[in-house]
Amino acid sequence: MTDVEQMKDQDIHGPETDEGWWASVLADEESEFSEVREINCSPCSSKPNDINDWDCIRSIFMRDEVILMEVTGYNRGGLLVQSEGIQGFVPVSHLINFPQEVSDEEKQARLASYTGKSLYLKIIECEASNERVVLSERAAQAGEGKRKELFNMLTPGVVACGVITNITDFGAFVDLGGVEGLIHVSEISWGRVENPSHILRIGQQVKVIVLQVNETTSRIALSIKRLTPNPWEKVSSTYKPGDIVPAELTSIMRFGVFARLEEGIEGLIHISSLPEDQRTHDISLYYSPGQRVRVKILHMDADRRRLGLGLVSDE
Repeated sequence: MTDVEQMKDQDIHGPETDEGWWASVLADEESEFSEVREINCSPCSSKPNDINDWDCIRSIFMRDEVILMEVTGYNRGGLLVQSEGIQGFVPVSHLINFPQEVSDEEKQARLASYTGKSLYLKIIECEASNERVVLSERAAQAGEGKRKELFNMLTPGVVACGVITNITDFGAFVDLGGVEGLIHVSEISWGRVENPSHILRIGQQVKVIVLQVNETTSRIALSIKRLTPNPWEKVSSTYKPGDIVPAELTSIMRFGVFARLEEGIEGLIHISSLPEDQRTHDISLYYSPGQRVRVKILHMDADRRRLGLGLVSDE
């Protein structure tokens, strides 16, 4: 961690994160773990489902030890690893020196090349009820005992610097120097974010504020947007219904077009307010993201972050 400081005079008390965040994470990983379980139950396995010594695993996890494990296989999401009393999974995003932007063929070839090798790893998640043991080569680089130190430092309101390790539809994961946190898609920007990869990239250094920490489940909720003031708090003093202002189109939908007035402030130009001859056609034939237009503010609801806009003709 290169920059940790206590957040001063910053409102971090927004809508609390909920289990839906983490349900998304677990659902995304479930297919990888189902493959792990299928391999464990295969006829070739001499000890199906009972290889894991959960007392040992929990002890290693709590002591934050670095352990050496052999790679026994792989699937589309990462590596299968094993040592005496422990069998688990290392997601691709937790491998060091593994390129993220590669074709599926190259990714599989690189994963296959790990088979038979041994890696120094840390247990970052263990759930006996779900037969889940997740390990990380990246976390092991921080050294033993670092996890406890970081969790003591990473309290709600702390600002930290980290590196983006993985990006999904529901958000981005950040390595904070030995533990990982999640920036949910709703916490990336005050404006709409259709795809986190349009804003963030793997390997990018980011500054984040800690929202919630649960050391028991190793879950850390982070935010980028709450490092800056909420622009919707001043929208009523900046704009009013009837104003005609410049805007930039951000996305084209079947029901209309979204336009940005300023960073974090977007509104909808409903299809019903577009010229009549355009409503029966694909409106992407007439408009595209990045296009500059003039809009009239029809109605505002700052509390709900809703802004109704009308397109103003240049004629």
